Amino acid sequence: MSHSYFWRKLHSLSGILPLGIFLMVHMFINSMATLGQENFNRGVSLLHNIPYLWFFELVVIFIPILYHAFYGIWVVYLTRNNIENYRYFRNWLFYLQRVSAVITLLFVTWHVIGLRFSEGVISNNITFEFVSAALNQPVILVLYLIGLLASFGHFANGLWSFLVSWGITVGEQAQRTAAYGSFVVFIILTAVGINALLAFI
Repeated sequence: MSHSYFWRKLHSLSGILPLGIFLMVHMFINSMATLGQENFNRGVSLLHNIPYLWFFELVVIFIPILYHAFYGIWVVYLTRNNIENYRYFRNWLFYLQRVSAVITLLFVTWHVIGLRFSEGVISNNITFEFVSAALNQPVILVLYLIGLLASFGHFANGLWSFLVSWGITVGEQAQRTAAYGSFVVFIILTAVGINALLAFI
């Protein structure tokens, strides 16, 4: 097994476990805003009071994100896109996966700096009121919509690629079914994400 093969497999896996799971958990926490301010604040407070949270964030979130991001940048740099010569659907998705990777990286960096490391320190004071004040600014709301759509699209298409590259979906029919399933995942995440955003407005 070559080093390149190993790192590509690890990159593919890290996009699903743990980052994909964390994305869905994150959307679940955000969706508590639909139940009102108190429920959202209670959910965030409970999350921030998990024992050894710093270790969990470092090992399960930040290290995988950094690896997935930096290796992903390297993949984007090496990729030679050929959508002008091959305009079929899957080739467009291959191209959009790279575009969404860059947008998602910029969005996540901005999101983490703005919320998790606000005021120059690690912030545990993220409240409904704090998020609502930010999202009620039209520019920030639009940027969040773009960032969420890029993140969901990147994850859903990455899920399809993961199933293929790991030999889980073998054959044209299985891959077509996985494509439909991945699209459903994208639609569900988009609906949940937009619904959560609107709850703050």
